[in-house]
Amino acid sequence: MHTTLRLFTILLCLPAAGLAARAAQPAPPATPAPASAASPDDDDEGKTLSPTHLKFSDPAKPGKLRLRVMWGDITVTGAETSEVTIVSNIKNKHQPAPKNSEGLRRLDSETTYTATEKDNVITIELGGDSPDPSAGATLAITTPRNTSVVVENTFGGRVDVKNIEGDADIRSLNGEVTLDQIAGSALVETMNGEIHATFVKVTEGKPLSFTSMNGEIDVRIPANTKANVRLRTQNGAVLTDFDEKALITKTEAAHGRIVKHLHISHRSADKSDDSDWHDDIRDAVREATEAVGDAAREAVAKAREAAQAAREGVAEARGSTAPMPPMPPLPPIPPVLPSISGGKVVSGTLNGGGPEIQIATMNGTITLRKTQP
Repeated sequence: MHTTLRLFTILLCLPAAGLAARAAQPAPPATPAPASAASPDDDDEGKTLSPTHLKFSDPAKPGKLRLRVMWGDITVTGAETSEVTIVSNIKNKHQPAPKNSEGLRRLDSETTYTATEKDNVITIELGGDSPDPSAGATLAITTPRNTSVVVENTFGGRVDVKNIEGDADIRSLNGEVTLDQIAGSALVETMNGEIHATFVKVTEGKPLSFTSMNGEIDVRIPANTKANVRLRTQNGAVLTDFDEKALITKTEAAHGRIVKHLHISHRSADKSDDSDWHDDIRDAVREATEAVGDAAREAVAKAREAAQAAREGVAEARGSTAPMPPMPPLPPIPPVLPSISGGKVVSGTLNGGGPEIQIATMNGTITLRKTQP
């Protein structure tokens, strides 16, 4: 059974193997975001990019920051500020084209990002003519601490979120995800990559859910946290430093499938809304599946358009009777994170029970430990 599941995982992840290798490379030590960032293009050496500043339309209420990217490394930091600041090595589409040290500006379209605000939601999206993982886009964002963060990283890249009191919803195909000093609920999913999360508190009605197909998951919570825990791995150990009197568990063989999309909500501690809770889970699964499918179809459509344009150009140059070049391979379609079945489940209560903490990985160690003072 284990051999079959391992083979299934390998076959499932082959289309994204190249991206996974890139995303898995160790990251350099974190440094404070500069006031401006230099472009990675050699032809644009000396070019500086201005930060983008936006404000929520209703600053008296917590805002939401939504990032929709096909690739790229993302850092979101909460701070005592009233605005959102974006620093990137790619240009804001609506800013004038910068000039390099020789006074030259770029005429052809390049990879850019857009940032818009509506109804207290700031949306950041990547676009342009070269949405390719090799472009190496980075986004360093500073936002008010009470902001909720939603990241949809279709193909992959590192995601770091820190000092946030709002909810965090992170979904990525390949790459390490790190949450640090978080006070809200969390939903984190990645196909290939480790997950590291540290919480300053776990609040009633604020569930935590972490899923990775291939990668260890390390979650740190305060020692006095009250929670119901469910930890599941197919190939790996389950570790903790909580005392056996505080964390009371049982281990059993897993049956059925893991529910991965634990919807982030603000339900009360009242247990009478269990039916709504399960409806939320099903809705979250459907929404995530549709989002990944839409992104995949868009990527394939763009690849087909580019290939057709190339074929027409060659035909025009050689005459309509000339043989057509073969269609280039289409980019991989990012798979929907499959259900994990089998393995072992460790479940129980921490300090008498409380909000749900669910952690699952097919290949990797799970660690639930106390936050260091």
